[in-house]
Amino acid sequence: MKEYNFKEVEEKWQEKWNKNNLFKTENVVENKENYYVLVMLPYPSGKLHVGHARNYTIGDVISRYKRMKGYNVLQPMGWDSFGLPAENAAIQNGAHPAIWTKSNIKNMKRQLKLMGLSYDWDREIASYTPEYYKWNQWIFKKFYEKGLIYKKKSTVNWCPECQTVLANEQVEDGKCWRHSKTQVIQKELEQWFFKITDYADELLEGHKELKGGWPDKVLAMQKNWIGKSYGTEIIFTVEETGEKLPMFTTRIDTIYGVTYAVVAPEHPIVEKIVANNKDLKEKIEAMKNTDIIERTAEGKEKNGIATGWHVVNPVNGEKVPLWVADYVLMNYGTGAVMAVPSHDERDFAFAKKYELPMKVVINPKGQQEIINVNEMKEAFTEIGELVNSGKFDGINSKKAIGVIADYVEENGWGEKTVKYRLKDWGISRQRYWGTPIPALYCEKCGMVMEKDENLPVKLPEDVKFTGNGNPIETSEEYKNAICPVCGGPAKRETDTMDTFVDSSWYFLRYCDPKNEKAPFSKEIVDKWFPVNQYIGGVEHAVMHLLYARFFHKALRDINLVSSNEPFKRLLTQGMVLSNSYFSEKENKFLFLDEVELKEDKAYSKKTGEELFVKMEKMSKSKNNGVDPEEIMSKYGADAVRLFIMFTAPPERELEWNENGLSGAARFLNRVWRIILENKSYISEEKIDYSKASREDKTLIRKLHQTIKRITDSIEDNYHFNTAIAGTMELVNEIYLYRSNVLGTKKETTESKKIFGETIRDIVIMLSPFTPHFASELWEEIGETKDLFNIPWPQYEEKLTVSDEITMAIQVNGKMRGSITVNSNATKEEVEEISFKVDNVKKHIDGKQVVKVIVVPKKIVNIVVK
Repeated sequence: MKEYNFKEVEEKWQEKWNKNNLFKTENVVENKENYYVLVMLPYPSGKLHVGHARNYTIGDVISRYKRMKGYNVLQPMGWDSFGLPAENAAIQNGAHPAIWTKSNIKNMKRQLKLMGLSYDWDREIASYTPEYYKWNQWIFKKFYEKGLIYKKKSTVNWCPECQTVLANEQVEDGKCWRHSKTQVIQKELEQWFFKITDYADELLEGHKELKGGWPDKVLAMQKNWIGKSYGTEIIFTVEETGEKLPMFTTRIDTIYGVTYAVVAPEHPIVEKIVANNKDLKEKIEAMKNTDIIERTAEGKEKNGIATGWHVVNPVNGEKVPLWVADYVLMNYGTGAVMAVPSHDERDFAFAKKYELPMKVVINPKGQQEIINVNEMKEAFTEIGELVNSGKFDGINSKKAIGVIADYVEENGWGEKTVKYRLKDWGISRQRYWGTPIPALYCEKCGMVMEKDENLPVKLPEDVKFTGNGNPIETSEEYKNAICPVCGGPAKRETDTMDTFVDSSWYFLRYCDPKNEKAPFSKEIVDKWFPVNQYIGGVEHAVMHLLYARFFHKALRDINLVSSNEPFKRLLTQGMVLSNSYFSEKENKFLFLDEVELKEDKAYSKKTGEELFVKMEKMSKSKNNGVDPEEIMSKYGADAVRLFIMFTAPPERELEWNENGLSGAARFLNRVWRIILENKSYISEEKIDYSKASREDKTLIRKLHQTIKRITDSIEDNYHFNTAIAGTMELVNEIYLYRSNVLGTKKETTESKKIFGETIRDIVIMLSPFTPHFASELWEEIGETKDLFNIPWPQYEEKLTVSDEITMAIQVNGKMRGSITVNSNATKEEVEEISFKVDNVKKHIDGKQVVKVIVVPKKIVNIVVK
């Protein structure tokens, strides 16, 4: 018997699959239903990590399984290849970003093929190519024509190191997400925006369509991010100037308890307040430059600045001080907040810090004595009854929200309204490596869009990567252009698009990647959408996934797609965890090759100190990343795939453990041996189950139970670990069967056929998980058709249960033995067998049998005297 050499086997089948273009998918296959499996578009960083390997293996197992279930499966791959890392590399190394990107793509594509992933590479896309970003520009124009794009001055998060704008989600603890030591500042710039807010309600309503297919956690994150709030916009008056200052509140029932008001440091009124106060202006500028997410973080102490100005409450005429506070944002509500410290935790903490007055306007229900403000340890935020609220005293506070809102509207002091936390998507980026925005500025025509026939507007080649500012600004040839309307001189827009634009519709391009006349054919796309299964990290819940949903709905509204949602089902895979080793002496995390492991402890090879060891998410900063190519060279791609799928359900965290890899490799060798040693038993002859022995029936039952278990595990929740565990149990069963039946007196023609069918089905069921291994075994057992397209085994429900039952036998109600009979045995047959049991015979011999009571399939009770 030949040995299992994973290197030879994997090279052989990868070459064969590539040569035959086996994974190519047609848009329509007769008598087959389309099924679209998609893993989130990767960034070509140059090297895969184990997190990639897990993600892509999940998608590949689903794809291979669905093909075997008879679907026409689309599983494409491409590259989210614009972005700052390539530009930063160009700045550091003096190489053009395209060269760096192309090289990384080449290497990562090679690594993906080593994993045996069944991608249709004919559909490969890369967002940095003009053939792709031409359609970013075309879609941009269509959205502009529809009124979904505008330009305005806006305060933005600015990374001084990247020299570009960052979305709120790209700011972490006040720092740039790519430069953890660089403080993000606030800067005012002319910016392009997508009007995602036009779709806020539909994005929320669309969750009903996604319920059950998407994780509840992701839907909740999106709902919170959109942040729909019903409330009242009430207008206060600025005492010093007489101007109106609208404030949005969801708690108009507390209007009589306002003791101060706060505005965001970015609010327009602040400019008037600080006009002649240099000291105040400097303090507020410093506040503005604090990261927005840090300013509003829960638990963070809130900071304020007294302005010396006041506002007047319209319902009672009271004058209260106006403050500037860091926890108020211009992008929520009106940028001004009425503060009721007695009934709001944030306002309470702020008032206590700055010794501001408080007034109780809601009292616990049924309590006669009004809460003493001076004794309050925290804000009273529960439902109660109004006090100190004029004619509304005694009303339930929940009911008062509607009553007082009506009162405010009737008096012209404000109106009921709906606000959203979601703000329009700023897509301008002051950098080179992105899609050029196809706008021009003409002295005669104003701002105009480039003509379709002039697209793509290509990135200039004559640029300088200095690390300061936008490299496009250094290209005079690019900036100086011709107006597409009048033919006169014009200046091109030098901003490029946020790379999230690239990934907001790429999944549509995969369906029709070679189309030169449109981004894709609606007819073709409608055959594939919505994507049946989308796979990616939960960290994309409120960026990519929300933007992609917005794009899809906007494309639907310009009649480019028919579906409402892009992704029918979403799987968010868990993180991969690995041991990190921290050296206190060296004050850094050590690479594994710098660590000596002995007796469950880790020591630095350099200093000998015992290291602090912790299981953490794999990351470059912790030096705990695992190179999948390195482990594949040691154990084989199929062992890696099997280990990844077996160790944890896909949505859970996976703890990396090389011992598990050894175990996966041993299991494959065990399967290899028993199948090759017994392949002669495989037969095309039909099994006659009526001739099966008890041992045969046990194996048949285990086989059909396993097929059912694996099928259900994949169909219901993708619990591949359960599926693989079932296969392992079946392998144990065939080893026992071989020892107890084959080559003994119990061996029959039927037992040979039953064993042969079982080992053949094991190969088929392993193929989605270990495709090279299974394909080689398939060939070894004499099969000539490609395993990739072999139908998935079917189970028979009746064969998953035993046709025999065990019944207890009692004599005068006392247990005396048991019998195993056919489940269809008659009462008379059961009685006859019961009387022959030795222990039963002993207790009835010489006695008169009065009657025999048979409880079907459970108990036989023989009554004697």
